[in-house]
Amino acid sequence: MLKQMFGIMLNSYRKMHIIIVNKHLFEMSVIFMLEYPDNRHILCIDLRGFYASCECVIRGLDPMVDKLAVVGNVERDGSIVLAISPGLKKLGYKNRCRFYELPKDKGIVFAPARMRAYLEYSQKVIEIFLNYVPKEDLHIYSVDESFLDVTESMHLFAQDINEMAKIIMDDIFNQTGLRSACGSGPNMLLAKLSLDLEAKKNPDGIAYWNYHDVEEKLWPVTPLSDMWGIGRHLEKSLNSMGMYSVGDIAKYDVNRLSKKFGIIGEELYYHSHGIDRSVIRHPHVIHDHNYCIGQTLFEDYYENVRIVMLEQCEELGMRIRMRRKMGKTIHLSIGYSKEVGGGGFSRQITLDEPTNLTHEIYEACQHLFNKFYDGRPIRSIAISIGKLSNDRPIQLGLFDDRAKQQRLAYTMDEIRKKFGKRSILRGVSYLDKATSIRRSKLIGGHYAELDDHKRKEM
Repeated sequence: MLKQMFGIMLNSYRKMHIIIVNKHLFEMSVIFMLEYPDNRHILCIDLRGFYASCECVIRGLDPMVDKLAVVGNVERDGSIVLAISPGLKKLGYKNRCRFYELPKDKGIVFAPARMRAYLEYSQKVIEIFLNYVPKEDLHIYSVDESFLDVTESMHLFAQDINEMAKIIMDDIFNQTGLRSACGSGPNMLLAKLSLDLEAKKNPDGIAYWNYHDVEEKLWPVTPLSDMWGIGRHLEKSLNSMGMYSVGDIAKYDVNRLSKKFGIIGEELYYHSHGIDRSVIRHPHVIHDHNYCIGQTLFEDYYENVRIVMLEQCEELGMRIRMRRKMGKTIHLSIGYSKEVGGGGFSRQITLDEPTNLTHEIYEACQHLFNKFYDGRPIRSIAISIGKLSNDRPIQLGLFDDRAKQQRLAYTMDEIRKKFGKRSILRGVSYLDKATSIRRSKLIGGHYAELDDHKRKEM
């Protein structure tokens, strides 16, 4: 009995000892990261008012002076304003407002979006970047923003980081007519923060932040959502813990942050001190958690939303088949019209066997829709598939040949890949309430090119 009690005590001591050691190791790692940060030369370059600036250049206008807004759909007052020119921003207007919020009597040029043209400009800028860094030192963050690690190449072009930024920005303007802003620093975080919080406000569009700038420039930042990586929800959680500025996070107990938020808490603490260990040329691993497709509808749908639902299941099935994946959990989200108070439902079902067949995904969505839909007008729909696994030969059904259906689905995918998505469509896509044909002309949810009648109006 005494031997058993001694064994329990010894095991408890070992566990406690491991916890203490791990705690010390964690605190030592924090101290190490604060005292021995990386010191590279990183640029974060943003194309100012990108869509609007592209449209100004195409029309022969000056984006820094002329007032122009790119609108998702100029025929709908409630359409989103995707971008406004820097010249229009000076009047106090902001991106992502609604079309009806902009005055129609102030000489503003309203341009319908043409995404293909904007992507061509983005590609030109990327080609310029590759004149200064190899592709492994370029990280394309978005269509209008990129990180460049010029640590190894800066000596070929410039004496210091600010001169390097100016050379690249001038090259962009001379070749495309687009204006840009550039933040720089010893890591990606400080480069991004210097861009967002200072460079965009400076007359020359350039700013550099080093570690010694953190306490003076970063710690006073408030509200917390002004800092890259902190959203509204996280901001509320931090506020509830007594943190309202970045400096508050920097002075908070890192162990308590880690306990509350896990790895995100540790990252918040490091970032509040300007520490970021990520390196552009290190491979970024992408984990497949689920695939999702959704859209906001242009009018109220009811039971006829099943047409759009089937089209989305077809698109979703094709996406996961192209990645050679199958999924077991199907999730359906339905959003009701604001005219009836909004709301909606979001439910999921887990299948007995994984699938990537359109009709099986659709049957699962049908089941959820029939069970939870209450008859109100619908304005949004989204479908996702999760619990993914690698594709494998599908099991035979008792009354149907699922393997044959899978082979047929892959054959249709190959035809679409070669000849375009519209080369094979389901019959429902030709019904009045279908959206696939119209959406096939979009890029990122917006028009890829202008229709003929819109070109004539311009």
